[in-house]
Amino acid sequence: MLMPKKVKYRKTHRGDQIKGKATQKATLSFGNFGLKSLEAGWITSRQIEAARRAITGHLQRRGKVWIRIFPDKSISVKGNEIRMGGGKGSVDHYVAPIKPGTVMFEMDGVTLELAREALKLAAHKMPVKTIIVVKPNL
Repeated sequence: MLMPKKVKYRKTHRGDQIKGKATQKATLSFGNFGLKSLEAGWITSRQIEAARRAITGHLQRRGKVWIRIFPDKSISVKGNEIRMGGGKGSVDHYVAPIKPGTVMFEMDGVTLELAREALKLAAHKMPVKTIIVVKPNL
């Protein structure tokens, strides 16, 4: 699973509201096909890995896949039935905060039909609504 090797601060604030549209990672940069988010949300490293496995399994070693998002925000959890106080809980997992319009996955080197099927499988693993985008010159 994806997680940062080293961080400046181990535990981060939640920052509940993800405001605005994506300005970075908003267009296709590497491949001809991509999976773009339509909603804001948190994507866990497990969800990213599940989508990557769905894509690579369907492509069967054809084409190339780029993961454009990285989970670098730590989520801490306190155990069940723990009383109030005692500080912030320990780091449980990492998430990637996603704004609407973020391209999460890109691929190239395959046909349009195969890319659509693979990205559709990946979209089922995501907790946000997505759309499949294609470069305009195709």
